[in-house]
Amino acid sequence: MSPERIAYLLDRMGQSASDAHSMLKNVSKADFLDNLVLQRAVGMSLLMASEIATQLLKAHPEFIDEHPEFPWSAMRGMRNRIAHGYFDIDLEKVWATAKDDIPDLLAALNSIRHWHREGE
Repeated sequence: MSPERIAYLLDRMGQSASDAHSMLKNVSKADFLDNLVLQRAVGMSLLMASEIATQLLKAHPEFIDEHPEFPWSAMRGMRNRIAHGYFDIDLEKVWATAKDDIPDLLAALNSIRHWHREGE
């Protein structure tokens, strides 16, 4: 996988993760748990971000090894739970991930955004 493709995927991951987090701005947990459309929108955004992590795990293990600051395995696990859990998705986990974990992911993405261009 080329460095340009990795950068593209990281940008897409960041956008999907940012979308999930932004959807919950000014939304209470109770409102989230009562809103099926919002639950599915946030879940789909997390699925998209974690699918990219899964693609990177498979196609570019060297990149994964170089960046242990990312929760790669947890992201793959989230993808599997959402993609295969259907009606058994843990909405508490979706909420916590989108609300609490995504800012850390976005900070990590920002720190490596230009990893190849900077010669790292």
